[in-house]
Amino acid sequence: MSKKWLLAISLGAALISGQVSAEDKLRIGTEGAYAPYNFMNDQGKLAGFEIDLGNELCKRTQMTCEFVVNEWDSIIPNLLAGNYDAIMAGMSITDERKKSITFSEEYKPVDPSLYAAKKDTQLDFDKLEGKNIGVQGATIQATFVQDKWAAKNTIKAYEKPDQSLADLMAGTVDAVLADGEFIRTAVEGSNGELVVIGPSEMIGGGIGIGMRPDDAKLHEKLNAALAEMKKDGSLDELIKTYFKVGPFYKK
Repeated sequence: MSKKWLLAISLGAALISGQVSAEDKLRIGTEGAYAPYNFMNDQGKLAGFEIDLGNELCKRTQMTCEFVVNEWDSIIPNLLAGNYDAIMAGMSITDERKKSITFSEEYKPVDPSLYAAKKDTQLDFDKLEGKNIGVQGATIQATFVQDKWAAKNTIKAYEKPDQSLADLMAGTVDAVLADGEFIRTAVEGSNGELVVIGPSEMIGGGIGIGMRPDDAKLHEKLNAALAEMKKDGSLDELIKTYFKVGPFYKK
């Protein structure tokens, strides 16, 4: 065999190896600022429910996880631009989002959204007027408060959810609406400074993995792995660890 043939075979093998390697890596975009779904721990590393879930899904699909921290307001555009392959960021499945991306089956049921306020705050949600309500921008809660409260109140949208909590503590806003688990986590960690107040709001759908519409193969693989986790009870166990609720999926 000539040296040219050996070189061609070697290059071909390298290309094939590179393709396999690319296919075996799953790049997951997440916010890193929405505990307990995803957050930065005391060591400055990503942690949380979705980080553990993502790693387990990669294990079951024989892929290597690579998490990419991305700001919430550009998380869908950067998925569509190819900067990562999937979104796991506490993202509710909605018809509006389905216009641009596709979703896996849910990996956590819909959770009521809750309001947080400083302790001793008195708010009449039947006649709410002249108040400042904080919310993270580009979320289902942002759309909800705009429709429900904007006529007689001021809505303040924030890039990051912890910014809304900081302004709540500072008295700049009177209440913050967010996913119930995020609000409960914030209240529990506030040393009694924050409380849950007012009604719970049932908005949005369950939480799912966002993907590009043309990524049918990945969609199929992740749905199959989620179905396995639901069937064997491991998804319920993970939810119980972080949210103290369930079981939801194992019958």
